[in-house]
Amino acid sequence: AEQGFVVNKTLASRVGGLAPLWSGFPEIAGIYLVDGKAPAVGTTLRNPKLAALLRKIAAKGPDAFYRGDNARAISAAIANAPRHPTALTEADLTAYRAKERPAVCAPYRQYRICGMGPPSSGATTVFQILGMLERFDMKTLGKDNPTSWHLIAEAMMLAYADRDKYLGDSDFVKVPVQGLLDRAYIASRSRLISPDATLGRYEAGTPPGAEARTAAIPGEVSGTTHFVAVDAGGNVATMTSTVEGPFGSQLVANGFVLNNELTDFSFAPSKDGAPVANRIEAGKRPLSSMSPVIVYDAQGKPVFTTGAAGGKTIIMQVLKALVAWIDWGQSAQEAVAAPNIFFSGTTVVVEDGSSLVPMIPTLEQLGHRVVSQS
Repeated sequence: AEQGFVVNKTLASRVGGLAPLWSGFPEIAGIYLVDGKAPAVGTTLRNPKLAALLRKIAAKGPDAFYRGDNARAISAAIANAPRHPTALTEADLTAYRAKERPAVCAPYRQYRICGMGPPSSGATTVFQILGMLERFDMKTLGKDNPTSWHLIAEAMMLAYADRDKYLGDSDFVKVPVQGLLDRAYIASRSRLISPDATLGRYEAGTPPGAEARTAAIPGEVSGTTHFVAVDAGGNVATMTSTVEGPFGSQLVANGFVLNNELTDFSFAPSKDGAPVANRIEAGKRPLSSMSPVIVYDAQGKPVFTTGAAGGKTIIMQVLKALVAWIDWGQSAQEAVAAPNIFFSGTTVVVEDGSSLVPMIPTLEQLGHRVVSQS
C-alpha cells in the first residue's frame, strides 16, 4: 500500500468494467482510476490511507479498527453513501466480536481432514462428498475416467441439497453438523449413487438431529480470495476472505472497501411453511462456502493444505484437489490445477477447455445433462 503495487491484466479489466459506475463513488475512483480512466497494465498504484491504517492496527491491535477514527470513518461512509445510505454506528462496531469456533474434522482413506464449520458450509459439504465417494475405488478409476467424475457429480448434488436445507449460522439455528457427518447417514446417501446411471433427483436427506427446514438458495457471488502459508516451524495458515462482489459495496473507508455480504443470506425467511436456516436476522452471520482445509496423516502431522476462491464453487474446487492429491497421487500444484466441476440445477457444468470436455458424451450416456463453461 505504501510502496505501490503494479496493475495486472485482471485488475485492469475489473476496474475498466466498474469505472462507469464510479462516477458517483469518488473515494474508490481516487484509488483505482488514473485521470478518470482505468489504469493500464503495468501502472503502479498506491493507497496511503490504507497503509496508515494497517500500521496503526499493527501498533495498537484490533481496537484501532473497531473503535475511534476508523469506526467513525466506516459509519460515515455508510451514512453518506450515494445509494441507499443507512446507519451502521460506532456502537455497532464496538460491539462486534470475531468468534473462534471449533474445527470440523472427518476421516478420508488414511487421513484426517479438518476445516471450517458453520456459518461456513465448506467442511460439512466437502466431507459429505468425500464420505460418499469413499466406498468407490477412486484410485483405480483414475482422473481420466468419466466414471470418476460421474461419481463426484452425483455425490456433489446430494451434498449440496443438504447444504441448502440445513446450513446457516449455528448461533441462530440448530445446524446438525454431527448428523450430516454421521458415518451411517453418509453411507445411506452413498447408496443412492450408482456408477452406471444418474439418480436424476437430488433431494436433501434427514440427518440425525435435524429439525424441519426448507431449502432456500442464497445468491452467493464468486468474488473470493484464498491463500496458504506454512512457516519453518510447521505452522499452517489457510485463509479465505471476501468482500463479496468485485470491490464489494464500492464504498471506501480509510482506503479499504466495505463488503456487500448481505447477498449471502437467503432473502426468504420461510418457505413451504418451514423456516429457512439462512434467513436474514439481526447480528447473524451469512452462510458461506469458505472451505480452507488441512490434511493430517496417521501420526497427526499436517501433510497437505488448500482452499479456493469462487463463491459456491469453492467447495468443489477443494473437493477435486483433495481427491486428486489423495486418490490420484497428483502433486499439490497438479491437484489445485485439476479440472473443475459444478452444477446448475441438475445440469453438470465442466470447465471449458479442460480434460472433462471430451468426457461429455459419456457423461450424457450415464444420464447427465452437461455443459462446459469457462
